[in-house]
Amino acid sequence: QVQLVESGGGLVQPGGSLRLSCAASGSIFSINAMGWYRQAPGKERELVADISSGGRTNYADSVKGRFVISRLNAKNTVDLQMNSLTPEDTAVYYCNVEYFEPLFRKLLEVWGQGTLVTVSS
Repeated sequence: QVQLVESGGGLVQPGGSLRLSCAASGSIFSINAMGWYRQAPGKERELVADISSGGRTNYADSVKGRFVISRLNAKNTVDLQMNSLTPEDTAVYYCNVEYFEPLFRKLLEVWGQGTLVTVSS
């Protein structure tokens, strides 16, 4: 079983930056995609950014040019560097990892517990 631990959320002023980190641990055979999602109050959870095992990245239009996702395969970690934050970025951010489970011979996914990011003056 794979567990995720997130860190790095908090309160930041508009225009500021934050860095979120997520570490996967447990019975890891191989990790496929890693990503970050967010859910604002009253809204559905949405993809912020994800990154494939080969390093290919994908971003939501609303964060392109401001956020950067990166991963360290050797440490099973994925980070999200968030710059030029606006109040519209306020949300609970969730780490998501897709991994191969050899016992079931299929891809499974796991979610982190979520970390709150509040952008406010």
